[in-house]
Amino acid sequence: MYDYVIVGAGSAGCVLANRLSEDPDVTVCVIEAGPSDFLPFIHMPGAFGMFMFTKKYDWSYEAKSDPAIRKGEPMFCPRGKTLGGSSSINGMVYTRGHRSDYDGWAALGSPGWSYDEILPYFRKAEHNRRGADKYHGDEGPLVVSDCEMNYKISKVFIEAAEQAGVPMSNDFNGEQYEGFGAFQFTIDNGKRCSTAVAYLHPAMHRRNLTVMTGADVIRIDCEGKRAVGVTIDHNGKRVAVKANREVIVSAGAFNSPQLLMLSGIGHPDELKAHGVPLVHALPGVGKNLQEHPDTAVLTTSHYHGGVQLSLGGVLQMVGEGIEYYGAHLGKLRSSFTEVGAFLKTDPSLEVPDIELCTLPLLFDDSGRDLKLMTNDGYSCHVGCIRPKSRGTVSLASANPAHQPVIDFNFLSHPDDMKTLIGGVRLVRKILASPAFDPYRKEELFPGKDVQSDEDLAQAIKDKFGLEYHPVGTCKMGADKMAVVDAELRVHGMEGLRVIDASIMPTLVGSNTNAPTIMIAEKAADMIRKRPALKAAAA
Repeated sequence: MYDYVIVGAGSAGCVLANRLSEDPDVTVCVIEAGPSDFLPFIHMPGAFGMFMFTKKYDWSYEAKSDPAIRKGEPMFCPRGKTLGGSSSINGMVYTRGHRSDYDGWAALGSPGWSYDEILPYFRKAEHNRRGADKYHGDEGPLVVSDCEMNYKISKVFIEAAEQAGVPMSNDFNGEQYEGFGAFQFTIDNGKRCSTAVAYLHPAMHRRNLTVMTGADVIRIDCEGKRAVGVTIDHNGKRVAVKANREVIVSAGAFNSPQLLMLSGIGHPDELKAHGVPLVHALPGVGKNLQEHPDTAVLTTSHYHGGVQLSLGGVLQMVGEGIEYYGAHLGKLRSSFTEVGAFLKTDPSLEVPDIELCTLPLLFDDSGRDLKLMTNDGYSCHVGCIRPKSRGTVSLASANPAHQPVIDFNFLSHPDDMKTLIGGVRLVRKILASPAFDPYRKEELFPGKDVQSDEDLAQAIKDKFGLEYHPVGTCKMGADKMAVVDAELRVHGMEGLRVIDASIMPTLVGSNTNAPTIMIAEKAADMIRKRPALKAAAA
């Protein structure tokens, strides 16, 4: 029996485990389905691509197939399954989004979540190597560091963007969100700084904190409309874990709604269809799924010192591995995705609508197209960062071992395709700049003959991707489809909160790891009934 039971030791769960257990008068238990994060490759920044091939540390979900997208091939959806969750397997890019993203949350019925109100929690979490200022903190547990710029082609991208007249930014999380520049990363001196590293491991010596790994949560146990604990499957045994104060679900945008529905909290008709007894009718559970759709421009090139899987390239990577393990030096101490941008496809837009991520290799299908990577080349991925399409997460059955049904419903709104096409055209303009003349061979995808909007749309559908930023399935708000209120308490229930990316009413225009950490930092103060942090002086 514990005061707080946290389901999921991911980007939010690790933060909560640390912050709640700071109070020595409460007991906290965090339950993780995956194993511990001791595997050395987890902590090597340049090895993150290997987790696209393992199911031990990755849930490796597949979304419902759409015959119009990727020719009917199911969409691969990696999610972290270890301490640190997706912060232990992601690309470590640290971005937060635009002020208007959070002001929009507040306007939709979530007081306390405007940009000025959440900025102090970004600062609280952060230990930025650049130091503290109005936008950044330098005393938090999460180390954020500058790009080391190991790849020549990254500098070429920045030079080309300048030649193309694209605005520049030296801090996407500061005054200048719009522009092209180098990312910052959750990397600390050549090692990944996941939330497990930053928050959980430093707290595991506390006697009031229990961390369980390899434990599958079967359901939330309720007495009437109050959550009183969870039932888990641990080492082949069913065990009841009681919560004196609260059950906190931090299992992510796919698993959190699934667990609520398996526990009888959701749309009555859907639960009835799977024989799940109704505990509380809440029709918004699993609805409002959002994700950043992605496409790319892939270009073959002359050798530029990038990454490729020829014999020579593999031998080079072996050497990099030896150098890394010998002294934490070399290219594997950083991420491949060094530079990118937040840009507008239409100058009349108020805020950028696309994110660009560049790579010093030919990257498609979440890096699983190994044959493609045997060639020299470079990639520029285009993400539609304010998509209008909405999908769902639903039950496949009442069996907790079955994956949920993930239906992104991509491109159901025509504006999303319009944005992707505009993004491809903008990237082509950048790639045509003189800076690329010494390297460029040919555009492999979409291909130089693919020029009309109609042909581009078909090409985008054929190689459609996503950015691994699912949110929204337990959205925060006050409308009839909201699942949690502004303090992340499940509407109509007692002793139950959801705290993770699933509570975002709308998808932020950035990577989602930093916002998820912020959400957990703010929620911890709410749970502990501490006054909200105030903004730093200008």
